Amino acid sequence: MNFPPDSDAGARAAIERIDALATPHDPVHEGVRVRWRRFGKADTALPPIVLLHGGHGSWMHWLRNVEALAAERTLWLPDMPGFGDSGTPPRPGAGDAAVGPLLKALGGTLDMLIGAGTPIDLGGFSFGGLVAAKFAVGRGAVRRLALMGSGGHGTLRRMTVEMINWRAAATRAEERAALQHNLGALMLHDKGFDPLAFEIHDISCHGTRFRSKEVSLAGGLQAALDVIAAPQLLVWGEYDVTAEPRSLVPQLTSGHPGRAGAVIDGAGHWVQYERADEVNALLLRFLA
Repeated sequence: MNFPPDSDAGARAAIERIDALATPHDPVHEGVRVRWRRFGKADTALPPIVLLHGGHGSWMHWLRNVEALAAERTLWLPDMPGFGDSGTPPRPGAGDAAVGPLLKALGGTLDMLIGAGTPIDLGGFSFGGLVAAKFAVGRGAVRRLALMGSGGHGTLRRMTVEMINWRAAATRAEERAALQHNLGALMLHDKGFDPLAFEIHDISCHGTRFRSKEVSLAGGLQAALDVIAAPQLLVWGEYDVTAEPRSLVPQLTSGHPGRAGAVIDGAGHWVQYERADEVNALLLRFLA
């Protein structure tokens, strides 16, 4: 884990503590290396849980969920190809076509680790929610699917604050200010400075080489969900600016008896971080 020189000591310690619980794996599929972290017991009778992070993210998008879930199950958390500690896939085309090489590398390396066709429970956040749905369609063998603030829903976003291009900052102070602004504008409802959330966001943004926004905006979530036979849980935070959850959840779940939805009060887009205890309990019930 590479921390910036000005990292917060407490946040750094919290990340290092969770990272130390992981067993890292670096399988390579068709020239693309993917860093997977395994948490929890390897001999559980239930299928492993695979959790995919969001855009401008990393495995740390699930940092506050690892311990609760790994106490019950085996977790596999990747840095998806083009993010964090993983290699970068080729990128033919744009929009939906751009995610194809990512899915191939993700699926190929996971099969190396757990075996092709091994059942999994699958979760995804934001851009990773759309990736998870497409991954489930292509791979199969998904017992249950849980998505947090998923991208690709194709309905209106309700962002009112413009994002700042942090890469154009002239100084580190300006860069930090831009990253903090974006964290509040997009990810969190609570706008107070959170050193751990900022550290995760800072490190993850600097490790991102994959342009995910155009993939998420291209849609495709509903079409993928309609193909997946597994039970589905769709969760958004009450104040998620990437959607209008109170109307979107009924829209996606109505007429689908195998599909459940939830809106978590008081949470923004990064719902599993901001309301970790509530989401952990919800996931453990759904994935039991």
